[in-house]
Amino acid sequence: MTISTDMLAAFVKVAERLSVSSAAVELGVGKGAVSKRIAQLEAAAKATLFSRSTRKVALTPAGEAYLEYARRALNEVAAAEERLRDLRAELTGQIRLTASVSWGQRVLAPRLPEFLRRHPAIEIELLLADRMMDMAHERVDLALRWSTQATPELVSVPVAHVGWNLVAAPHYLAGAGMPQHPRELAAHSCMCYWRERSDDAWVFAADAKTAADVKGVHEQVRVRGRYHANNPDAVADAALAGLGIALLPDYLCNAALSDRRLLRVLPEWTPQTRFGTRITAVGAPDRMRLSRNRALLMFLSEQFGA
Repeated sequence: MTISTDMLAAFVKVAERLSVSSAAVELGVGKGAVSKRIAQLEAAAKATLFSRSTRKVALTPAGEAYLEYARRALNEVAAAEERLRDLRAELTGQIRLTASVSWGQRVLAPRLPEFLRRHPAIEIELLLADRMMDMAHERVDLALRWSTQATPELVSVPVAHVGWNLVAAPHYLAGAGMPQHPRELAAHSCMCYWRERSDDAWVFAADAKTAADVKGVHEQVRVRGRYHANNPDAVADAALAGLGIALLPDYLCNAALSDRRLLRVLPEWTPQTRFGTRITAVGAPDRMRLSRNRALLMFLSEQFGA
């Protein structure tokens, strides 16, 4: 006999309620139907799943072992049915999306046309801003931000990884010299990305054992320079112009590192920034459950491998 989801559902409900009557009410069927499905399941499984008396129903050891697998099977079937419903139903509606100006313009925006091509009935309104928005007041579905602490009101999902690099132009280093330790940065012109407050205290973790340092050791140095900006693209441009050493996200400097317009500084040390190394999608639970928003999150996960 083939085991059906009706049999599994009856078994799980009776196991949870320890009552055939209560299970029948929740399933919307008669007590006789529940008892029949349990009997069919026991016959198919070739095991007694419940011990019965005139007063109560209890799981047998075999029933306790079977319960976990029955729940898992029902969850898998429900997920598959939901996925099929999403595939059958054309996704529609507007997604109101916000991201930081730099990452949003350079990394996110170029990928959104492909998502819209796949889902022609969806509209996207992309809001690029470096301020934290009131998501409810401004009707934002999803906010893509640097690593964010979860709150009871919002759900967060990792979307993309961002690495940080300490870089400078070859002609700057030719004149000022290549630092060999984070402490030497205090004597260099270092360009800071300002956002809400000055980020002039740079922290580094040693990646590998050197003559004086051990992996995992942290070093903090207060840097200074003649140029500050509240946009990382402006800092990247200044680094290319040779104004000093800059701390940049990888999407702003990878191309310049590849063709050696910029050089990596202190490669054995990993910068530790307050922005973290992840872009996270944040949204209210009810917005996260919408099929179109879930489809976008799946697409971004596919694009970035998060």
